[in-house]
Amino acid sequence: METMRDSNKYIARGDCKPRPALVSLTLNITADLQSLFTWNTKQLFIFVAAEYKTPKNALNQVSLWDDIIPTKESAKFSIHTSNKYRFVDQGHNLRGKEFNLTLHWHVMPKTGKMFVDKIAMSGYRLPEEYR
Repeated sequence: METMRDSNKYIARGDCKPRPALVSLTLNITADLQSLFTWNTKQLFIFVAAEYKTPKNALNQVSLWDDIIPTKESAKFSIHTSNKYRFVDQGHNLRGKEFNLTLHWHVMPKTGKMFVDKIAMSGYRLPEEYR
C-alpha cells in the first residue's frame, strides 16, 4: 500500500480505513450588522456554517468560523480569513458536493428573549478530485 495525500484514499499505516475529506477554505466576509444593536443588545454571536445534504441526512452543518461582536461600532466589518474549524464529513461525502455558506447571528439581549436569524449564500461546489 502506498501513502496518499488525497484524504479519501487509504492511509499507509496498514489500518485500511478511508480517511474523511478535509476541506480548507478562504473566507472573505463583509457585513454590516449595526442595525441589530438596540438599547437592549448586549452582544452578537455570529458564525459561518457550511450546509449540505447527504443520502443519510437532509441537513449537515459544519461550523467554519465564529466571533462575538460586543459593540455596535464593531458590527460593521470586513475580514479575510481561513476556516477556524475543520470542514470534515464523517461519511466521506464531500467530493463534488454542492453546499451553502450560511451566516448565522444570535442577538443576545441584556434582558429578554434571544433573537436568531441567518442569510444563506448558495452555489458553492467542492471539487471531484483533491490534492
